[in-house]
Amino acid sequence: DKIAIASVKAREAKRQEFPDFHRLVESLMVASNLPKPKLYVMDSNQINAFASGRDPKHAVVCVTTGALEKLDRRELEGVLAHELGHISNYDIRYMTLITIMVGMIAIISQIFLRSLWFKNTENNRDNTIFIIIGIALAILAPIVVQLVQLSISRKREYTADATAVKFTRNPEGLINALEKIKNDEIKNTKVSKAIAPMFFSNPFRNMARTHPPIEKRIEVLKKM
Repeated sequence: DKIAIASVKAREAKRQEFPDFHRLVESLMVASNLPKPKLYVMDSNQINAFASGRDPKHAVVCVTTGALEKLDRRELEGVLAHELGHISNYDIRYMTLITIMVGMIAIISQIFLRSLWFKNTENNRDNTIFIIIGIALAILAPIVVQLVQLSISRKREYTADATAVKFTRNPEGLINALEKIKNDEIKNTKVSKAIAPMFFSNPFRNMARTHPPIEKRIEVLKKM
């Protein structure tokens, strides 16, 4: 959580400066039965937010200044409930483990490839075949695992949306927030791609999709 907060240069949300932010989170604490996370604000004209932390007792929620300015009370409540859904479902810990798995597979593939490259054998043809197989595995294995990671990430977003509706008892706020995000113009995105999957909506529209399409999320929410 400290790395994520530092990477976006967020500042602590003081109660005297952001009283509504604190009150909304505190009201959701009752519905979610979660301890209150530390609250932060990052300077960005985007409507966005993210949660981080290894468990509910060590969690943070960060919102953009754009979200605080452009969303009404019910819409902001929906976004915050979504982030608390990630905390409640231990999504941050889960996705961290998946990310580590992706890195480990990439490292193992490289070790396998290098061991074949430097291995001395009498049959150069067989060695060349194994090197080709090793190169293929080194390239494909991390890609396949990352695709699985993206699929899991998208599924967790749907789950967090459903949890948000459970906390607020009303999907309208979240639906309206997503509608505003869909029409929101992206400017000056200062977010590392490493933490982009943590955000409420994808900060990079042209990036590999870590989130379901906004239209699909709205469609699912309208059925709740």
